[in-house]
Amino acid sequence: MTKKRVTLADVARLAGLSTTAASMILTGRPDTRLSADAHAKVHAAAASLGYRPNVAARALRTDKSRLIAFISDYVATTRFASGLIRGALAAAEEAKHVMLVLETGGEPAREIQALEAALDRQVDGVIFAAMRAREVFVPDLPINVPTVMLNGTSARFPVSVLPDEYRGGEQAVALLKAAGINDGIVLLGHNAEQEAGLFRSESIAQRFAGIRAAMQSAGMTFLAELSCWNWEPSHGYELTRKQLKTARPRAILCLNDRLAFGAYQALGEAGLEVPDDVALVSFDNDELASYLRPGLTTIGLPHEDMGRRAVELLLSDANAPELVTMPIIERGSLPRA
Repeated sequence: MTKKRVTLADVARLAGLSTTAASMILTGRPDTRLSADAHAKVHAAAASLGYRPNVAARALRTDKSRLIAFISDYVATTRFASGLIRGALAAAEEAKHVMLVLETGGEPAREIQALEAALDRQVDGVIFAAMRAREVFVPDLPINVPTVMLNGTSARFPVSVLPDEYRGGEQAVALLKAAGINDGIVLLGHNAEQEAGLFRSESIAQRFAGIRAAMQSAGMTFLAELSCWNWEPSHGYELTRKQLKTARPRAILCLNDRLAFGAYQALGEAGLEVPDDVALVSFDNDELASYLRPGLTTIGLPHEDMGRRAVELLLSDANAPELVTMPIIERGSLPRA
């Protein structure tokens, strides 16, 4: 048997007040002059009856649904980038908004479906998020609500939130200098295509640019630049093994932590100690970085801060992009100067 929906009139009747008074109390109107006793009666009646406000009707009255759409490619199901969602969810909750998470697998047709579903629900804003920083595909549909690109960019929407990769590159070189290492440095993971070629990644290009600018400013040069297309442990392992046959570096600057994992393995097999024989610094702060021995010093990706900032910009009607500082996580892979 279907139960009858509890209405505002039912709450008012049980509380012994008018429907208008009950509405003012339940919507939190600041200008109400109703007594504390009246407030208590209305809230008690609502709780007793299990009253739930009609959100759709409220949205029509206020022009605010208190819903945010978070449309991503693989972020929701990817451990590495899940911090983007955690940060956004926390900020949405603090702002008393509900976040709808829609994942598309990067397929244009599903992107369109997700956006249409969000707009049909009268969301207050849309966040388009990418697992890896890139130009984000935005369906060619009218979007008349605030829109923010998270870990990506769009020519159509100027507001974006990205990690400050250029500064991160500078910080990595500064860590080497602070450890007293000015030469014998190998760059592991150089990728010309991602830096400036057909498959250019803006974030990776900025990371390279920051590293190169800091090296040039300090009058430092690389002993070698080891190139590979994929940044996986196996590539870090093989490239480090080959480098050790040519010349032993004093330090390896890895473009991501997974390359560093492989480098650790190759150094260990060669009987070399980190950081006494070869130091390492890397990027991303993969959760496994702290389990290496010694722990890997790395420049982290501030995913939670980025997710939080995306919601804050969305709700503040911002109109400019923002870079989020990449934190330095110092462990034991660099010597103390």
